[in-house]
Amino acid sequence: MDIADLRQEYSRAGLERADLAPSPLAQFELWFRQANEAGLLEPNAMSIATAGTGGAPTCRTVLLKYFDERGFVFFTNYTSRKAADIAANPRAALLFPWLALERQVAITGSVEKISAAESLRYFLRRPHGSQLGAWVSHQSSVISSRQLLLKKMDEMRRKFLEGHVPLPDFWGGFRVVPQTVEFWQGRPNRLHDRFLYTRDDAAAGGWRIERLAP
Repeated sequence: MDIADLRQEYSRAGLERADLAPSPLAQFELWFRQANEAGLLEPNAMSIATAGTGGAPTCRTVLLKYFDERGFVFFTNYTSRKAADIAANPRAALLFPWLALERQVAITGSVEKISAAESLRYFLRRPHGSQLGAWVSHQSSVISSRQLLLKKMDEMRRKFLEGHVPLPDFWGGFRVVPQTVEFWQGRPNRLHDRFLYTRDDAAAGGWRIERLAP
């Protein structure tokens, strides 16, 4: 299948150095708010790439649940493949592909577990079914059928019949602490605007900002 001629010209907007906030987290918050207000499907969906001891990368999409100056937090099963990768090599890359706005944000950094108390605060906000689902799935393990999952779900409903679902000790959050954050704005003729924030204690505000060639 030849798709070499499948292309889109980007012309919605530009990005200049003067437009940028001093902190990448402040700039991310602005762009995230604009993505949300534009009605993008799952604006908090992000690809996360990890690599274990063998060095082979894996990538999947997860949902960002909150962010602040400390970093970007997502939740998962601590026995999953991504969690095993992080345990062996606590670094990750994130990508937010807001293509409807002709934008991307790419992040690299170290990864750390958040506290159990922090995980619990989020877990208590989850819908009841999602709380049960955290108990049901041994994420990334091989299963024989979907019926096995549904049977386990029924068991969890009976077990936690009174409604209170405790936080599983094998489930919780990770925080990606950014080392670099790149903001990419599509431009005509593939001459895109790219600005890279790099953590630098010697720079004003703790971040060095550089324009990259497209």
